[in-house]
Amino acid sequence: MHQLKLSVYSEMLAVTRLNVEQPWPEWALQSPFVSISRTTDELSIVCETKCVPENVQAERNWRGLRVVGTLDFSQVGILASLAAPLAQAQISIFVLSTYDTDYLLLREPEFNEAVAVLTAAGHQIG
Repeated sequence: MHQLKLSVYSEMLAVTRLNVEQPWPEWALQSPFVSISRTTDELSIVCETKCVPENVQAERNWRGLRVVGTLDFSQVGILASLAAPLAQAQISIFVLSTYDTDYLLLREPEFNEAVAVLTAAGHQIG
């Protein structure tokens, strides 16, 4: 299993669900952290909680951990090394991947426990 270095994203994040036909909203583009995914069924946006209007369907107050460094596409088991110990501890995650790296989103009430679980599994969080 991999032993990874993770950094904490300082702002709270929200995972939103919008109608698939909607254009990308301006409020999402105001966030320094934004991930937009459109499928045939939905438009999902992850961004800083403070940017999301109250009337938008969202799961708010997620904390983010970023895998430090650039991950090569040939690497196998990166997410498994993070997800497995958290699953054993019954901690839910929301995962985002970018070209360079992976992000784990954890609910705020479980964040400290998740950090302890990941540290015990050999990961470094700073």
